[in-house]
Amino acid sequence: MSVRIRDISMKFSELNLNEDLLESLHYMSFEEATPIQEQAIPVILEGKDLIGCAQTGTGKTAAFVLPILHKLIHGRKKGVIDSLILCPTRELAIQIEQQIMGLAYFSDLTSYAVYGGGTGPEWEAERRALSEGTDIIIATPGRLLGHIRNGYVKLDQLQYLILDEADRMLDIGFYDDIKKIIGECPPKRQSLMFSATMAPKIRKLAKEILQDPAEVNLAVSKPAEGVEQQVYMAHEEQKNGLARHIIGQHPDFKSIIIFCSTKKKIQRLVGALQRKGLNVEGISSDYEQSEREKILLQFKARKTRILVATDVLSRGIDIKDIDLVINYDVPNDAEDYVHRVGRTARAAAKGMAVTFVSSEEIYKFKRIETFVDRVYEKLSAPEQLGESPKWDEPNNKGRGHGRFNKRNANSKGRNYKGKRPFNKKGGSSNSRPNGSNANSGSSPKPKQD
Repeated sequence: MSVRIRDISMKFSELNLNEDLLESLHYMSFEEATPIQEQAIPVILEGKDLIGCAQTGTGKTAAFVLPILHKLIHGRKKGVIDSLILCPTRELAIQIEQQIMGLAYFSDLTSYAVYGGGTGPEWEAERRALSEGTDIIIATPGRLLGHIRNGYVKLDQLQYLILDEADRMLDIGFYDDIKKIIGECPPKRQSLMFSATMAPKIRKLAKEILQDPAEVNLAVSKPAEGVEQQVYMAHEEQKNGLARHIIGQHPDFKSIIIFCSTKKKIQRLVGALQRKGLNVEGISSDYEQSEREKILLQFKARKTRILVATDVLSRGIDIKDIDLVINYDVPNDAEDYVHRVGRTARAAAKGMAVTFVSSEEIYKFKRIETFVDRVYEKLSAPEQLGESPKWDEPNNKGRGHGRFNKRNANSKGRNYKGKRPFNKKGGSSNSRPNGSNANSGSSPKPKQD
């Protein structure tokens, strides 16, 4: 079964959602559903299994969170785990839980994020959430499996299973963990799977876990229309100067992300930009959990103007209003180009993405052009930086013609564990739903959780 979209945007009020959810959406200033939400929500409300394919920034998180919350409000099983959301990284688990907490504010539903890298007290808090029964558990597979092995996690009453960013979970190597977790779930359940791609491995997994699924398939291989994309030819030794030049051309840009391929490059670039007096921080898997949380929060709050990162931020993290994304290095995977560029121009906003291409990276960028079906104009670095490399056909001998090389393994993430553990109405938080983006949609490390 496939689903088609109508020409006029649908309002959330037309989707027959619970009044508590509509009230949360109103306070969060969301009125119109995105295409993925318009197509997926009615199917999920009908109780059908679903496989959804949509790129980052299209609102897919709310596309499954809203109908699941609606169904739990009307039919939860108290004292058990009603819904399980599996996702590949800590960062994405944080984002999903934040959206749930905002959207479920006017209900008494509970949620908790379970992910690796924490301390003993955090493990104990996760154990309580899992053993005492929480309506919605958001988890990375490896961490959840660790709790399951201890014998106190019961998924036999589960009603809803959601796999988010399924393609990334398979890339990381979570297939066996996912299958073991699914083995703990009852056969009679509603299962949803969301992916940025519809590769054969995703089709295979869908056949294994979904029953007669509906399919929502949006165009996922193209950057958002609001992104102005530029490509500069640059030798490696020119890239620092070119980054300073691009940033200097846009003093009005308040929020900038630069993606580098290695942690060493992050350190060097951060140092070079800081010496020029720029407000910049770096983030990678070398940082402690508390440091990463602080840096990310400072950037989200616009107290840090420039964030230099590896692919840990390219997928899954909802940071609104990014003005500029710079691909300091060409990503290894063409899909990662779309996800990196997707950090800007989210939810129909405008933004700019600039990519630096060295002579050694031409073969990678040509694959990106083939993937997005577009040939980009190649610009030269400013004269004061010296002569740029030419756009010549590289020697691809030995490169092969299959997929890109595996993405680099810098996808560790952290969470904001200072929050109250359960999202209960009348709990410790007295704020209205925050601005967590209802319309919002890492390079992997094996067995990362």
